[in-house]
Amino acid sequence: MNQESESDNNILGQVIWLFLGVLGGIGAAYYFLPQVMPSISASLSGVDVKAYWYLSRGSAIIAYVLLWLSMLMGLLLSSKLSKTWPGTAKANDIHKFISLLGLFFVIFHALILMGDVYLAANFWQLFIPLSGFPYRPEWVLWGQVGLFLWIGLILSSYARKRIGRKAWRVLHFGSFLMFIFALIHGIGSGTDTALPAMQILYWISAGSIVFLILFRIITAILPEPAANSTQQKIPLNEGV
Repeated sequence: MNQESESDNNILGQVIWLFLGVLGGIGAAYYFLPQVMPSISASLSGVDVKAYWYLSRGSAIIAYVLLWLSMLMGLLLSSKLSKTWPGTAKANDIHKFISLLGLFFVIFHALILMGDVYLAANFWQLFIPLSGFPYRPEWVLWGQVGLFLWIGLILSSYARKRIGRKAWRVLHFGSFLMFIFALIHGIGSGTDTALPAMQILYWISAGSIVFLILFRIITAILPEPAANSTQQKIPLNEGV
């Protein structure tokens, strides 16, 4: 096993353990808090159950922020700005880590909705586009397609040596579509879109991604300065 594969496995293991820790914390809270605070038990098992929806919205926001940070790190890497900060190797590890962690939060965001009595959505409606999702299906569709793109991009990263670097780079352009789909999904289906905090998040995240994309395009078009362009030419007869 080479160093890169070992690093990928370590990152995957860290993300899985972290996500299991999050699930364990939620499970412990679900079990123990109602014994201390009976009102929480009523909110989870009563007639007016909203906890599952709140958990879904919260995990969706976390997943979107992680996707945004992952895109930022990817663009820093491709534009070589990561050499200045935080370092190429560190930026690559952060990029992989938060990409995997964000994917787990997206899956949690969808699965937790199966407990929402108002939606009454099944597994297939949550993950399969145009399968009859009961809430704003035209906006949920964007998120479902984005999820499959996310999974495909991560799988392609682990299979980069088999598919080749060129194919991997072409597939990675799908990350821009994934971000756009996630943004559309969040704006269209999120019940908190009207909140100023969410609007600020959407504007800052989209704006920063567009800025780095334009920066990447400009730096790719402009010719790189010659290595000796700043060096003064020394006459051949100098010092003779």
